Amino acid sequence: MRIAMLAPIAWRTPPRHYGPWELVTSLLTEALVARGLDVTLFATRDSLTTAKLEAVVPAPYSEDPSVDAKVWEYRHLSHLFARAGDFDIIHNQADFPAHAFAPLVDTPIVTTIHGFSSERILPMYKPYDERVHFVAISEADRHPGLAYAATIHHGIRFDDFPLDSAGSDDLVFFGRIHPDKGAREAIAVARVTGRRLHIYGVVQDEAYHREHILPAVDGEHILFHGAVGGADRGRALGGAHALLHLINFDEPFGLSVVEAMACGTPVIAVRRGSMAEIVEEGRTGFLIEDEAGAAAAVPRIAGLDRAAVSANTRARFSVERMADDYIALYRRILRRSGATGRA
Repeated sequence: MRIAMLAPIAWRTPPRHYGPWELVTSLLTEALVARGLDVTLFATRDSLTTAKLEAVVPAPYSEDPSVDAKVWEYRHLSHLFARAGDFDIIHNQADFPAHAFAPLVDTPIVTTIHGFSSERILPMYKPYDERVHFVAISEADRHPGLAYAATIHHGIRFDDFPLDSAGSDDLVFFGRIHPDKGAREAIAVARVTGRRLHIYGVVQDEAYHREHILPAVDGEHILFHGAVGGADRGRALGGAHALLHLINFDEPFGLSVVEAMACGTPVIAVRRGSMAEIVEEGRTGFLIEDEAGAAAAVPRIAGLDRAAVSANTRARFSVERMADDYIALYRRILRRSGATGRA
């Protein structure tokens, strides 16, 4: 089976620190290669992969301001679709622009929708739902107006998130510094409960960061560490009493939630979006409605078994399970199209 994997170009694949779409793309690509599939990754030139790398984009546009996002995104797409006939499946991880090419090629296309962000993007999805095979990353993120081929939860590589059976008394926030993600709410809960809070994340909303986060950062009780990747990511998530995920939007999945639980760190999350699918109430964390509920849940975390939290997560969210789910989808698509691929 010959797979063309189309990565986003905002960040390197895999990302150095932030870049959830690129991270999932990398995890899936490497798992498919490990299973013997013939995978070509279309990504930025600095990307790292065991697959064949095809790259025309000189650098990620979020890291190099000389790279014009619109110009290079379409150059990136053209580079792949000019070779569409070389592949059995095109797997698009880079949002809706690729759909513009769908009527021009015969190769089946799979699009993983990394969060259905707005009704405004529907015109680049709905006209193509008989041509493109859409994958939702949670049941909660399915748009009622679209036809889906599957729901496939993300998986992670557990070697990167070892169990920390002790944790600490501290709380952790891990996510974009943006009103959607709830860093301000996490600070409020930390203050009410008298716990130290570690904040990790890329600053996406400068005004919010300046007005609501920085004034609270004192280096002792509220600490801001910025974006973190690699082994430091696992240590940050594992060395906590609980992850506060006090979101103000319908979370489509929540990679950091799964990563924290893999380390044994339970999660306190607002019951929105995918959280009821990801967090098992009373087993891997608590689902709450507001800040008061979050504060009340903090002492209850001590009653959860961190080893059991980790084991539950490892049974549900492995990268191997994710790869198996996608391979099964590819094969269903090829059977229906009359093609068989080569694996």
